Amino acid sequence: MATKETKQRGRPRSFDRETALEQAVRSFWERGYEATSISDLTRAMGISAPSLYAAFGDKRALFDEVVVEYRRLYGGFLSRAVAEEPTARRGVERALREAAAEYTLPGRPRGCLVISAALNISPASAEVADSLREMRLSNVRGIAGAIRADIASGELPPDTDADALAAYTGAVIQGMSQQARDGAERSELEAIAELALKAWPRTTGGAVR
Repeated sequence: MATKETKQRGRPRSFDRETALEQAVRSFWERGYEATSISDLTRAMGISAPSLYAAFGDKRALFDEVVVEYRRLYGGFLSRAVAEEPTARRGVERALREAAAEYTLPGRPRGCLVISAALNISPASAEVADSLREMRLSNVRGIAGAIRADIASGELPPDTDADALAAYTGAVIQGMSQQARDGAERSELEAIAELALKAWPRTTGGAVR
């Protein structure tokens, strides 16, 4: 007869949660939120639907966890580059080059999950689209803040439009993600990055050139 303690603990899981989560990341990354069904997920994760619900909750709860895991493992390079480099331009230059590499890395889905997962999403999943949009806008705001700091220090000209330049950079990164999904190679994305950087004002020792 099962004890009260045994009933409370329940049976141990017959799968590795981290491995299953990684497979869920790949599924949503490849197909997007709307097109990924529960049956797609259970097949990819190697678990039953009851096990998925017990371990992760519903599809939306699983996707929220997937996004956190994706950003931890793959998608945090933009914010890190802007935070770690001494100027906004250096940060964006590094981020664009890393995007060209990350979005085309063999053995992984192409592009960026945060950019592509909400494509063709229905009104019923508007909260998912809004959440991903806010993540993208947060990155743009971070770039704009770094640009404003460089304007204040004299690194960039005083008439630099921080919001427009940051939005332009965000649009380039989103375009690079889509180009990667359409089959562009790393060298092609690097060429796009080089052209995008020409839109940035250049400085020398804090004085505008």
